[in-house]
Amino acid sequence: MKNDKILTIYNFCDSCKYILSEHGDDLEWLNKIKPIREGKIGYCFLCGQPILNEVNPFEKDLDLLESALNNPNIKVVCFTAPSVRVALGDEFNMEAGAFVQGKMVSALKNLGFHAVFDMNSAADFTIMEEANEFCERLKNGGPLPMFTSCCPGWVNYATNVCKDYIKNLSTAKSPQQMFGALINEYYAKNNNIKSGELFVVSIVPCLAKKLELRESSNVSVGYDVDVAITTKELATYLKYKGIDFASLPDSDFDDFFGTASGAGAIFGNTGGVMEAVLRTLGDTLTNKKQRKLDYNMVRGLDGIRRASVKMGDRELHLAVVMGLRNLPVIFKELETQPHKYDFVEVMACEGGCIGGPGQPNVLGLSKEEVLRKRASGLYAGEKNRLERKAHKNPAVIKIYKEFLDGVGSEKAKKLLHRTYNID
Repeated sequence: MKNDKILTIYNFCDSCKYILSEHGDDLEWLNKIKPIREGKIGYCFLCGQPILNEVNPFEKDLDLLESALNNPNIKVVCFTAPSVRVALGDEFNMEAGAFVQGKMVSALKNLGFHAVFDMNSAADFTIMEEANEFCERLKNGGPLPMFTSCCPGWVNYATNVCKDYIKNLSTAKSPQQMFGALINEYYAKNNNIKSGELFVVSIVPCLAKKLELRESSNVSVGYDVDVAITTKELATYLKYKGIDFASLPDSDFDDFFGTASGAGAIFGNTGGVMEAVLRTLGDTLTNKKQRKLDYNMVRGLDGIRRASVKMGDRELHLAVVMGLRNLPVIFKELETQPHKYDFVEVMACEGGCIGGPGQPNVLGLSKEEVLRKRASGLYAGEKNRLERKAHKNPAVIKIYKEFLDGVGSEKAKKLLHRTYNID
């Protein structure tokens, strides 16, 4: 078969190999982008999961980071994904799933970053735009179901393999992409920093996030985010610099973008995106403040979770998909029942971002135990937030009013949304 020959050229994890061989009708698109990842690489071409014990092909990213931090002519800023703070401690013999946000910020400041921001703030903007887009689709008759778009492994699969559902993808950028745009267009300009003087780093749990930086949705000169460093790479760099992580005091994020809501904090866990959006939809679709904040029915480690939620005069039918292997089940259901779901969250990795291929392994514990501990760390941390709904975050409200001209505005669409290549 034509596809069998193509599949032998590339490295894929077992899940992606399964869905491509069983459900990939045309894989010729792989040949078009072969030069980007040609050669022996120990990571899945599609979702970024590790599959071979080889030298990390992204070591050049740490070299680039080192060079930037040592350059007195540029300001290096970074932002950290929610799941990093419940996994970084695993590399320093701390309890699995420990919430080490304060020590993480101290470590990054010790490395010499000019500013350290919380990517959870960007997740709040993703929630705002995604919830608004979903409401518009409900009002205008679709296309539904709407699929989340923050997982690059899933977006890679959707745009290259199951193209029939591209129209169903949310156009909202991922938090990494949104924050890159906001740092370059809002933070830099408000601080009189020229484009060539700013170097933006994201600390992420996912190798596919590195490939996301190449997307044509960048709004600044060059890339909105210059380099993405995984949790394990950051730990390697901290050890190289001789930083005693476990002994560090706690520090706070720089507050230029304000404090993130609890909704943004749970993005790193499977079901977290769905739950975060539901918290905003609950108020939006009913025109009143909802007391319900915990949507336990979308939490957990099942491959597929289904739920129905009554909001106003509308009952929303939801699905949360963990792992690309489970997607064909949803697609098969939609073939015969195209209106079965209104909103579907998809995460390529087991557990969501907390189980990403850039996260540490923990000896002596099963993967499920580690994922549950990390998820617990995220949920425990978010309950201490002053606001647990993205649309109630004062910092988000301020930036929409002063800079973005409102949720779903033309400016918001330019900076915070993207289009998909369907060639």
